[in-house]
Amino acid sequence: MEKPKEYADGRDRLDDLSNSQIENLIDEWIHSKRDRMILKLRLIDGLTYMQTSDYLYEHEKIYLSERQIKNIVYKAEAKLFKHI
Repeated sequence: MEKPKEYADGRDRLDDLSNSQIENLIDEWIHSKRDRMILKLRLIDGLTYMQTSDYLYEHEKIYLSERQIKNIVYKAEAKLFKHI
């Protein structure tokens, strides 16, 4: 499945932002604490989906599969990209 053009445009604009700007946008537009944490681990810390899953389990005692992490990231990014 191909991602919408808006998604690619948002990804390009994200590259122009600093980590602190990205963090502020995530805090403003992503309302779920869990989803904010996941998106920050992915976009700011650069963790892979598997590393994010492992981190959540080790530090937060939350088990999410790699596939669940991908879905959360995709939906949160789509929401975030509307605002950048």
